Amino acid sequence: MEADEEQGLKNQTYFTLQGFSYLASLQVLLFEGILLMFLITMTGNLLIILVATADPALHTPMYYFLKNLALIEICFTLNIVPKMLTDLLLERKIISFSACALQLYFAVFFVTSECFLLSAMAYDRYVAICHPLHYTTRMNRRVCFHMVTACWLAGMPISAGLTGWLFSYSFCGSREIEHFFCDIAPVLDLVCSDTYLFELLVFVATVTIVLIPFILITASYIQIIHSILQMPSSEGRHKAFFTCFAHLVVVMLFYCTTGLIHLKPRSRFLAKSRKLVALSYTVVTPMLNPIIYSLRKKEVKHALRKTFGRRQFSKMPLPRGFHLFSKSCSCFKG
Repeated sequence: MEADEEQGLKNQTYFTLQGFSYLASLQVLLFEGILLMFLITMTGNLLIILVATADPALHTPMYYFLKNLALIEICFTLNIVPKMLTDLLLERKIISFSACALQLYFAVFFVTSECFLLSAMAYDRYVAICHPLHYTTRMNRRVCFHMVTACWLAGMPISAGLTGWLFSYSFCGSREIEHFFCDIAPVLDLVCSDTYLFELLVFVATVTIVLIPFILITASYIQIIHSILQMPSSEGRHKAFFTCFAHLVVVMLFYCTTGLIHLKPRSRFLAKSRKLVALSYTVVTPMLNPIIYSLRKKEVKHALRKTFGRRQFSKMPLPRGFHLFSKSCSCFKG
């Protein structure tokens, strides 16, 4: 009787997250690996916000955008990873109806904001490299503030519309979400009624979120590459090309994974493949962004030393990623 009552309650108010249950023997290893990446993500992004705020030398448009990107990564990670870590240690991986809707809302919100912010950062680099004499006027504080505000606000109507519509449907079956968080595709799999119009809306929203910023980024980098080819220094061209390549790899990774999952909600992806793709943009990409976008090694170390007032930072080796990418980024002056 008690078991039946518990099952009935779960079917009415709870979803069950399957997560990585099929890897039962690796739950502890997964927990340790994801926890390590979570700590690196939080530390790296918090340091970016701290030093970019405290050091006047970093009060530039480039670092203003970077601070907001770091804040988005922190919020996005906190929305998904703590619950994932908890579920890896629990036998019952449940989430309430309202908590699932809230998690989905914020997931769509932060992904949307990040997409548009990445395009704003590409435009900033375009102006800095292609129109350096007009950089201070085109990218003044007022313009940057409006661009960042627009990036944040862009996610609100899209996430509210998609979440509200999806959770207005009736759910049937076992209410088992074949994922480690409440995303559109796995939740949509539980809907009983026809969802053609909703899937069409998701497609249009994803094209807007993914394709428009991607076109803007591509257009910016076409102009950047054209300007780089005019540079007289071969060393400068090499560093600039490497920098563009590294940036575009990260952009492609982010856009291809999110687009791959959401362009066709009821896709034929295997559940395991969907989880692996989602794991890349929910855990791996937020961890890599602080390394890739922190630019120069000396600049970061100098800011850390000024912020904390400790000489140890001048001797402290930064992660290898900082060293590799700082060499290629030294040609850019924010």
